[in-house]
Order: sequence, then structure tokens, then C-alpha cells
Amino acid sequence: MTAGFSLGVDFGTTNTVLAMATPGEAARLVAFPAPDGETTAFRSTLSFHAPADRPRDRTVEAGPWAVEAYAEDPLETRFIQSFKTFAASEAFSETRILERRYKFEDLLSVFLARLRAHAGSAMAQAPARVIVGRPVTFAGAAPNPALALERYEEAFRRQGFTEMLYAYEPVGAAFFFARGLTEDATVLVGDFGGGTSDFSIIRFERVGNAMQATPLGRSGVGVAGDAFDYRIIDRLVSPQLGKGSSYRAFEKILPIPNRYYAAFARWDQLALMRASRDMREIRGLVRDAVEPEKLSRLVEVLDDNLGYPLYRAVTRLKEALSVDEVVTFSFVAGSIEIARDVERTEFEAWIAPELALIEGAVDAAMADAGLGADQIDRVFLTGGSSLAPAVRQVFHRRFAAERIESGGELESIASGLALMGLERDVGRWTMRAPTAAHPGESREPS
Repeated sequence: MTAGFSLGVDFGTTNTVLAMATPGEAARLVAFPAPDGETTAFRSTLSFHAPADRPRDRTVEAGPWAVEAYAEDPLETRFIQSFKTFAASEAFSETRILERRYKFEDLLSVFLARLRAHAGSAMAQAPARVIVGRPVTFAGAAPNPALALERYEEAFRRQGFTEMLYAYEPVGAAFFFARGLTEDATVLVGDFGGGTSDFSIIRFERVGNAMQATPLGRSGVGVAGDAFDYRIIDRLVSPQLGKGSSYRAFEKILPIPNRYYAAFARWDQLALMRASRDMREIRGLVRDAVEPEKLSRLVEVLDDNLGYPLYRAVTRLKEALSVDEVVTFSFVAGSIEIARDVERTEFEAWIAPELALIEGAVDAAMADAGLGADQIDRVFLTGGSSLAPAVRQVFHRRFAAERIESGGELESIASGLALMGLERDVGRWTMRAPTAAHPGESREPS
């Protein structure tokens, strides 16, 4: 490792965080001088802007600067978020943006280039080795983790890194949590991101002056905060934009295809709908719709690139429901105004399928470790969705309240990955991407 420090990268569905660690010191986060003030959470977003008459004269931005570019000119800016969701998808080969084709590794490489540029001097001496977080289970219906790591590898290599090691995100969070342990403990870590919910169980034991860690079990599921957003959009927004309505065709009344709304309610798909075949079909259906005003609102959201204001409205609702029992959802953009009170119990009923999957993954991690709930000494929950009362109840039903802690929503994984990079036996905790000589996912950490 060069430059005398370890670099941890938490490339998240919603935010990306960088941390550096040097021997004998605490990990420190990389700060970015963003337009709205310094931040350590670099939004995992991209913007592609070009004048309408010169589409090849594109300007690409990422993070807070992408949000700013979108705010300045939403009509002429392609704004992409949650693109990590595509990482392990064999179905996603490329997308076309402003007359140029982008594969996933192209999007990630561009994102990393802008991230490094905005980090400035903090990344001027980046080490050759980087520890990159990865979910236990990638998002998507049939994720291919080997493909995801191949894509990561290509993108990081284009940015000058020569050795990339990959570690499970909840294991990174566990290394962060272990700093505060004063006694031996078996720890269950739950990491709730935008696209995945991941769990690891690790035994920490003090040997001399050092803390020794032994991995015991893990599990994960490809649902988290974005899946909760999907339910909110599907129940609150899409019905006001034509979902469940009909159109006339050859003297018949037919339902508006649900596939439009399945894509619309997913942040990663919403960014691509504007130039899709479905968009052309939706425009054609407006004139034949039984309720054309509703379908016209859907066209307006897509044409006027209103996905980000919608994201903010949904996020505000989720955050408020973590505190209050009843919250007013409000989405106002262009000519569209949608407002309604939402009860927490109603929201929890919407996300019941995702909660069941999360609950099953927690039990699977304990089964993988061969442990019962009474053998877990500490539980550490991190990530934004861990603040949702219904998510916390999954753990309170299994573990005593005094054993459950939370925190480090933005720093835990990146800091833990950086600290992991200082370990003498770093290979025990990390894996490498597959290569042409060794196809398939490479050696798993023990």
C-alpha cells in the first residue's frame, strides 16, 4: 500500500462516502466543498447537461454538483440516481444519454472521476489499494455478483487504482462499531442502504492489546429504502398519474399497462423512461385515455424531469413517519399537486412484504452462524432505513432493547473499510473481482 494510508469507499445507492485511515489513528472522512456547504456524503447521482441544439456539447457532474445542475436547468439535464441498482443486472447492458451510449462501468467511472476531482487535495495521494464496500446480496431480481465486481473493477481501474479489494458493507460497519467495544462480544450488524439490507455476525475478542475478529455468518436481501419509496409512489402518486385507469381502443375499454408504473416508481428506472419506447406509448395513450388529465400528469413528470422533486417529497414523508404517527405527504411540481395524510400504520402495511424479507434475512444470518438470539451480545444498526420504527421492531422482537445500538448512518461503513485496510490479514476479510483467468466470483472472505 502506498501513501501510508488505507482508503475505504462506501459506494452506496443513495450516498457515497470516502474514509482514510493511518496506523494508530482514527479513520477520517473526506469532506467535499459542496454548493450548499461542506459535506462528507457525496450523493450517488449523475447529471448530463447539453444545450438542446448541441447535444454533443455535454457537461457531466456528480454528487451535490449534479443536483445543482439539475436545479438550474431540469428540462435539458438528464439526472440519474440509484444507478448502483444496475450493478449486478445482466439485463442492463447500456443506456443512451445525449447521443452517447453508457455501460454501467462507464457511469461509475464518470462518477468516480468527478468524485475525485471534487475531493481535491484529499485524493491527490490516493493509495494504489482501495477497499470497496459491496452488499451481501446485490439489488435486483436475479443479481450476478461476479458481474457487479467486474464492472466495479473496470471503473476503478480507469481512475488509476491498481489494486481493488472488496468487503461486505456490514463487515465494514462492524469494524467501525468494534472501536468502542470494551469486552469480548458477538455482534450482529444490520446495514440498511438504499438498495439492500445486509447482515453480518462477527465475534470480537481481545487478544493482548489487539481486537481479533472472526466472521460467523451473513445474509442479505435486495430491498431497503428504495423499495419503501416504491411503495409510497405506487400507493400515493401513481394513482393520480393514471395507474388503474383505462383507455379506449377499437370500441373497447382497456387498462393502462401497469408496467409503466412499475418502472416509474423505481428511481433507477425513472431516470431512463424519458427516452424509452414506453414514453412514446404513454404519449399516444393520452388522447385515448378515459381520464386524460391523469396520464397528462405522468407525461409532465417525465417530460419536465420532475423525478428529483418527487424523490425529495417521498424522502420527507419517510423521515417524518419515523417520528410522527400521521404526516401529510405533499408533492407540488409544475401543474401537479398531490397531498394527503398518511398514517404510520398505513405505511407499515404498504411495506409489509419488504419487512418480511428483512426479517427472513436476519434469521438467515443467525442460522448461517449457528446461533440463537440469546447468543448475540450486541446489535448495531446503521443506514437511514434503520431509523424506521417498523424496521427496529424486527430487532426488538428478537433482542433485548439494551443490546441494540444504532448510529454512524453515513460514516460507519467507509470508516470501517478504511480501518480494515490496515489489518495485517486484510485478505481474510476481502475478496477480489473475478478475472479472465479465474472466471466466476473469486475467493470469499473466510
